[in-house]
Amino acid sequence: METELLRLAGVRHGYGERPVLGDVSLALCAGEAVAVLGANGAGKSTLLRIAAGREEPDAGTATLRGRPADEDDAAFRADVACALAPGAHYPDLTVREHLLLVALAHRVPEAEDRVAEALAEHRLADHAEQFPAALSAGLGQLLSLAATRVRPHTLLILDEPEAHLDAEARAALALRLAATAAEGGAVLLATHDPALAERSGARRLELVDGRLRAAA
Repeated sequence: METELLRLAGVRHGYGERPVLGDVSLALCAGEAVAVLGANGAGKSTLLRIAAGREEPDAGTATLRGRPADEDDAAFRADVACALAPGAHYPDLTVREHLLLVALAHRVPEAEDRVAEALAEHRLADHAEQFPAALSAGLGQLLSLAATRVRPHTLLILDEPEAHLDAEARAALALRLAATAAEGGAVLLATHDPALAERSGARRLELVDGRLRAAA
């Protein structure tokens, strides 16, 4: 029997007089990846922020393991790793220090070894002593992804993780997403890249007029 992790039920949300999400429902189980496609402004980022517990919907519910999605809840934070746009980095910490802080905050055993692995996997080893402001857009994106790699998580939420990445980095990202699901985790991502969704084995949905539907 599949273990349900994330559930959105009847989610509606808007900003002022502008509705963005209308009656969105989604169930995401362990061992599954879901990719949400859609045009700019369709509401993909809003959907992910609600799933990540960073915004509360105007109506409906977002739950993880049956508990409200709330990033202020320590148990929720322990389960969920996010890279949402725009990426936020600590400007006065080097790339290595940034990742080490994340690992230590989550009490990762052998944190320095985990950081070294993440640096190598994300092609950041040669930039480990640089500050985030000195990184290119692509390297900054890899830093955001590496930060999710160094900490434990059951659910991975990524907003357009392919942004600014070259073909090699996108291929590596697809492998990581597929591996996360294969190892019993779950992935929810918003993307403009149908090929990334396909290579990662994700179930593809499209957000149109505030509602989710199966992607063509």
